[in-house]
Amino acid sequence: MFTIEHEFDCTVVTLVDDGQAPLQEDVVVNAFEECVTVEQYDARTDTVQKVTLSTAQLRDLAAALNLPEGTYMIPTGKSGGAVRR
Repeated sequence: MFTIEHEFDCTVVTLVDDGQAPLQEDVVVNAFEECVTVEQYDARTDTVQKVTLSTAQLRDLAAALNLPEGTYMIPTGKSGGAVRR
């Protein structure tokens, strides 16, 4: 399950783990104009862990989810897809 909320300066997507136990904490994705942050509460340290991705890193991650093992790059200024190196 997930929710989508549009805030003033970003879009917030919250991913809720509603599968079988053991369940993971919710993952919150904040999409800003210049970057995307991914946050998850860590009960072991009682802190929220945050990862910040540039828009280029996010683009590469989205492309990588559907590709086989290998090394790739997405050519700048071209439409299409990733090119295997």
